Amino acid sequence: MTGKLIVIDGLDGSGKSTQAEAVFEHLKAKDDKVLLISYPDYSKPSSTLVKMYLNGEFSSDADDINAYAASSFYAVDRYASFKQHWEKYYNDGYTIIASRYVSSNAIHQMVKLEKNMWDSFLFWLSDYEYNKLALPKPNKVIFLDMTRNVANKLIMSRYHGDETKKDIHESNMEYLEKCQATAKYSASVEKWDIISCCDGENHYSIEKITQEILKLI
Repeated sequence: MTGKLIVIDGLDGSGKSTQAEAVFEHLKAKDDKVLLISYPDYSKPSSTLVKMYLNGEFSSDADDINAYAASSFYAVDRYASFKQHWEKYYNDGYTIIASRYVSSNAIHQMVKLEKNMWDSFLFWLSDYEYNKLALPKPNKVIFLDMTRNVANKLIMSRYHGDETKKDIHESNMEYLEKCQATAKYSASVEKWDIISCCDGENHYSIEKITQEILKLI
């Protein structure tokens, strides 16, 4: 019996990792067959190309890196993690809570393409990761929606105001603004659930957002 895969995704600073951990802890208290995963898996060699990309070793501008190539960096990391670490749990009926997944490629890489290419990219991405690589399709993708000004405050709080700690995505405000559009489009096409995480000026409490997620799952 295969398990369930619940993905929590969002733009940089939206609190997706915090929420994935909170949801995991809540579910774990009721059922031992729950596993938390997060991407990229920076602790493993499979994320080497992702780290090189985010550190600007290919280019300091994310737009210079082909959307299909960059998507492959992340897809390979997911494939290695699935085969080595959580495939057996998924096949044993576990509920897998994932912070980021294939949806992150839709948000962060599709932005590099003209809008008339978005549908073909989403088709390619789904076919590549779910069919060619045979990664599990999520039962539900939950997108945490937060305005850029609120998310940027959270990012700076995370890094204690040190701009040098931002990766090439976090440091490019124009890029992140464009990602708002690809996220909204992907959510509509792929039928993601959307949870608002702020009122436009201030973020909602962790507990409030967690409860909204739990209602959905």
